Order: sequence, then structure tokens, then C-alpha cells
Amino acid sequence: MNPSGQAAAGSPPRSAHARTAGEPRSAAARAPLALAGSLRSTLCLAEVETLMDRLADEAGGEPVGAMVRGHLATGGKRIRARLALAAMEALDEPREAGVAWAAACELLHNATLVHDDLQDGDRVRRGRPTVWALHGPAQAVNAGDLLLMLPYLALEHLDAPLDRRWTLARCLAGHAAAVVRGQAAELAMDPWCDVDWTAYRAVAEGKTGPLFQLPVEGAAMLAGRSPEEARRMACGFRALGLLFQLQDDVLDLFGEKGRGAPGSDLREGKTSALVVEHLALHPGDAPWLRALLAAPRAETPQAEVERAVERFRCGGALERVLARINAAAVEALGSPGLAEEPGLRHLAAELAEVALHPIEGVRAPAGARERESHA
Repeated sequence: MNPSGQAAAGSPPRSAHARTAGEPRSAAARAPLALAGSLRSTLCLAEVETLMDRLADEAGGEPVGAMVRGHLATGGKRIRARLALAAMEALDEPREAGVAWAAACELLHNATLVHDDLQDGDRVRRGRPTVWALHGPAQAVNAGDLLLMLPYLALEHLDAPLDRRWTLARCLAGHAAAVVRGQAAELAMDPWCDVDWTAYRAVAEGKTGPLFQLPVEGAAMLAGRSPEEARRMACGFRALGLLFQLQDDVLDLFGEKGRGAPGSDLREGKTSALVVEHLALHPGDAPWLRALLAAPRAETPQAEVERAVERFRCGGALERVLARINAAAVEALGSPGLAEEPGLRHLAAELAEVALHPIEGVRAPAGARERESHA
């Protein structure tokens, strides 16, 4: 994957006979745009930020609008917004036309973060106190609920026909519901019950995948594709959601997530990919590991967290999860819907590289061991 080979900023100039906005191009006409969109571009991101703050102000007022603005001000990579804008460009549409859609996707993602922090008991995100830690659980629910509504208000700022905006609203609602189902399924996982890879994957894809499919699917509809075509083109990005979740599981124990001490998932009792793979390899560890996951967060001994980290590393679970990550990347990039859209396929490859960057230090030693085993 080499996302550095991007085109110059902005879309290619249009000829006097260019198609009208939203009119699909032929496959031959699309080919030269293989490197058009890029997640690294900051073009139109400032406009997205301005619109998100404006919507929070106008719809939320005080105090909840201020809470939402405070949460948004903690930063983040804005990957969903960047993805929406880059997808517009890759489909030969101006990034400016996707600002409202990018804001809608980013606002929905942040709604899930506010609720997720409350449900998991995380007091720190991005190195700053979370909304519930600052304002209490009840107000965090209100802030998250406002963030769930703002994406639909953002659609009013799209320069698109009313029927297309309605289709985008249905798309938003459908993917938001899928995220909720995934989150509910994760919370329903009992640490005392067996969870295999199939069950874990269903939860991870349901919780994370829709928020990567959504920006691209909506951009494709804004570019004139039918809902069915747009869904097919964006399907590979849903698979990248699994890659992001696996990466997040690894980062929690072997990296830095900006959420305090490593091991937050273990303290929350989450059945992560590392837990699933370790128990598959070492079922005799089940009583110890399940007792660790079932312990109240405040009573989880740091020494036991460190023991789990070491067991995952030395017992083969980490290596198996890293192999799952590589397989997820291959699966996503091989999606049939990307084969006819080289610009989107390049964007998917770039997104995979962005996802894997935080754990490069973990993947490098594992890759070296694998090369040695085949030498």
C-alpha cells in the first residue's frame, strides 16, 4: 500500500463538454483518477469543523451545545470526514459539494464516542476528560443524543435535490442503527461464555464497519450513483471497519490510545480479539482470564493486566490477531465493488495504512519473526 502517490490538490479541470454534476462516468473515463482523492488532504476540513460547531450552537444552545463543542474541540483525526471528502474527489466531484455530508458522518461518529465512553466508564479520551467525566452521566446522554440528531440537520446544507437528501437520511439512519446493534451485542457478551471468532467478527464489523462504509456510500450517491450501486462500491470499506477494530484491540494493550493506562478493554471486561484468540489457543486459561474480565473495573489489579499482556504476547494470541489484520486488509481491497473504481480502491488502501500506522511498532517484530520462520 502506497498512499503517498496522490494527485495534486483539487479535482482535475473539467472541459467545456464535462458531464453535469452527479452524472456517472464510464469506467474508461474514471481510470485516470486512480490517485485523485487522499485522506491526507485538509482541503475543506475547516469548513466541516465550522459547520459542526454551527449546528451544535444553533440546535443545542446552552448547556448541551457547549458540551458538544467542547467534545469536538478535543480533536481526533476526523477520518470519517476526510473519507467523505476524499471519496467525492475520487469520484470526480468537488470536495466542497461534500462538506455537509462529511460533517454528518463525523457528527454521527462522535455521538457513538460520547455514548461509548459513558458505557465503558472511560474518563479520558484523546488525553482529555470525557463528556461524562466533566458533566456527569445524564448530561453525557444528552450530548450524545444531540450529536445523533445533528447529522440530519447537516443534510439541509447539501446542494442536492430533496429526494437525494431523503435517500441520504435513510442511509444515515440505517448505518446508525447497525452501529447500535453492534454496540449492544458487544455489551451483551458474557465474559463467562465462549465467544468464537465468528461471533467476535459479527460484533466488530457491526460496531465499526458502518461508519467507514457510510461516508463513501453517501459520496457515491452525491456523485449520481443509485443507492444499490453506492452500497456495492462502499462495501469494501465496511470490511476495513473490522481492521480498525482489531487494530484498536491491539493498541489498547500494546500501544497508546490516549485513554489513560494500557489495558482499558480488560478493565472494562471486553471480550477483545486478543481474548478470543488466547482462549482458542489456551482454553485452560479460561477460569483466570474470565475472572479478570468479570472483576469490577476499580478492582482489576494492574499486575493481572500486565500478566495478560505477557500471556497474549508469548502465547500466540497477538500473532494470530496480527494475521487477522492482514487478512482483513486483503479482503477489503479485494472487494468486487472497488475493482471498477480505482480511485476508491486507492482510497481504501490508504485508509488501511492509516489504520495500521499506530501499531507499526507491534507489527514489525511479528513480521520479522515470520520472515525468519520461512528463511
